[in-house]
Amino acid sequence: MSDIIAAISTALAPSGIGVIRLSGPGCAALADEILTPVYGLPLAMGEPRKLRLFDLHDRQGRVIDRILAVQTPGPDSYTGEDTAEFQCHGAPAVLAETLTHLFSRGARQAGPGEFTRRAFLNGRMDLTAAEAVIDLIEAETAEAAANAAGQVGGAMLRRLEPVYEDLVALMSHFHAVLDYPDEDIDDFALRDYAAMLEERRRDLDRLLETADRGRVVKQGVRAVILGKPNAGKSSLLNALAGYERVIVTPIPGTTRDAVEEKLHLGSLVLRLTDTAGIRDTEDPVEKLGVERSLSAAGEADLALVVLDGSRPLTGEDERAMEAAKAAKHAVCILNKSDLGTA
Repeated sequence: MSDIIAAISTALAPSGIGVIRLSGPGCAALADEILTPVYGLPLAMGEPRKLRLFDLHDRQGRVIDRILAVQTPGPDSYTGEDTAEFQCHGAPAVLAETLTHLFSRGARQAGPGEFTRRAFLNGRMDLTAAEAVIDLIEAETAEAAANAAGQVGGAMLRRLEPVYEDLVALMSHFHAVLDYPDEDIDDFALRDYAAMLEERRRDLDRLLETADRGRVVKQGVRAVILGKPNAGKSSLLNALAGYERVIVTPIPGTTRDAVEEKLHLGSLVLRLTDTAGIRDTEDPVEKLGVERSLSAAGEADLALVVLDGSRPLTGEDERAMEAAKAAKHAVCILNKSDLGTA
């Protein structure tokens, strides 16, 4: 039998509301040990899934908050077992004391992701949905949240389930013929399954084609700024960021290391990396920076190659454009065109 776990589910910082959740058999009865109903019945005896008003007590029996609490019996809860939730005022001291009080009466601290793990083990969600919960929590855009919510709702399972069921049926037929040769079972011939296997292969290929888009929605576009020294790479990053993120000087080689900045562009996140200027150098520190620039290009979804429009194309410019080929996509940006051509 599962024990009772408890955790603070909101940020431990002053706020209007702070939430504590419990899960496990008898958690509502345990909650009643530290709650007094303002009206009506104790939590465990009251109507399920209905918020009611309670006084919350500390370990000395003093009332430290007036809260809303709700209990949901299993299996119709998030975790599939009995759950309870306290909606307190968001004072960190109150939340911490309440959690300590619950621990003193038999609950224990929930481990990372343990509520979702229990939901998975109790059949309340499949593995793809369980994995998507953290994506939903960490979503940085509305599109990323919608994508993760679809996964939590079973969107991935609905696409994978027919594939899984057909493959299980194929293997069941194969093993039945192998294990029971004297039974009246149709002979197994792989050619009889050829059409099904081809259809399921196409289903998986179509699913795989969405992987890159899903990664971009979840993690953002990995973009790198390339170019020779003093082409205006750092100025571009500062302009996109909207503040002086990196130092800009007329001295070539100011940027020695990769500098990252996260930007929101419409429905996507752009993870932009400014790099050291690409050129031949004997300076060991700058040389290491150039190597990192080339490495960053190979890992990028998008390379932005900044060219100095006031000067003729140089070998360093050509080297930067060649490096940009390692990225999935590349765009050339003509900078300093207002200065005229030398």
